[in-house]
Amino acid sequence: MREFAFEMALCARLESGGHLVSRQLGTSTRGRRVLDALLVEPGPEFDARTRITPDRIPDAAIEADVGTGRARYWKDCFDCHPDRARSAVERACEVGFFERERRSGRTYVRQTARYPDWFSRLVGIENKPDLGRPGDLETQLRKDVSLAVVDEIVLATESYVTRAHLNRIPEAVGVWRVHGETGAYEVVREPTPLAASEDGIDVLEERPSRTRVRVVSAAEKARLRRRLAERAYGKGWRVTFPDCPHVEDRPIAGVGGIPYCAREGRVVGPSNPCDCAEGEGEGGSGEAGSVAVPNVDLDAHRDEHSPWVRDPAGARREQAGLDRFS
Repeated sequence: MREFAFEMALCARLESGGHLVSRQLGTSTRGRRVLDALLVEPGPEFDARTRITPDRIPDAAIEADVGTGRARYWKDCFDCHPDRARSAVERACEVGFFERERRSGRTYVRQTARYPDWFSRLVGIENKPDLGRPGDLETQLRKDVSLAVVDEIVLATESYVTRAHLNRIPEAVGVWRVHGETGAYEVVREPTPLAASEDGIDVLEERPSRTRVRVVSAAEKARLRRRLAERAYGKGWRVTFPDCPHVEDRPIAGVGGIPYCAREGRVVGPSNPCDCAEGEGEGGSGEAGSVAVPNVDLDAHRDEHSPWVRDPAGARREQAGLDRFS
């Protein structure tokens, strides 16, 4: 629970600086590595990306041979399993990246806009509030550095950072000391830029007798980076508010959309719920039900504080069923 609140505070602080921030994103090609937070820096065509859709664009749709010119028969555009292609077309049409038309009982698609070069640097953040309980921290960070799918990797902690701590983590990893309640941080060590545009090594499994690795080509890393950025753009970092009568929207660094249970005195969320819904209100039985749960517009908060655009002019809200492909 402490790490969750720490993570939410840091994400709020980063977004208060106008950054695009997301959390809990997988980075390994075949393993289970999940980054606690990801900061995406806009690239030269970021505005073009915001005009397409506020949602994640399916990777298969981006890679498909579908252009902005003449519409093409959808089955001729994909080099993947038909079910994955069908799902990608459906979702791409829903979010406004594709538009379709029917000809002689066939569905043809084209892109509504060219996919832009919209992001530049990716900064991965590993949260470890208490360095006295590091767990597999050193191993995780070594994996991040060897794969180098992000441009920089940073360790964020609330602990006082000693020379011994710094010696136990890879030199390329930057270190931030974070105030857990406000998300404010000081830079203890700057990160060293990683070779994100070159081949990387994905550590799949480590045992005392052997380590299983996989070489990841620069081209595959570029696709993984794009998937990471797309997930971050569509997902953000906020969580839904739990059904608790004592929950309130408590801003951090001027940024709202953070569920805080006033009764338990902590940040809460779907994976870190409070116990209020199962108990009674502070004044006795029935009191909890008389307190309204706040109706918080999370997208409005994100639109206000980050570069993400909630309702772009180019977004289409077409809803279609899979029977359109029959």
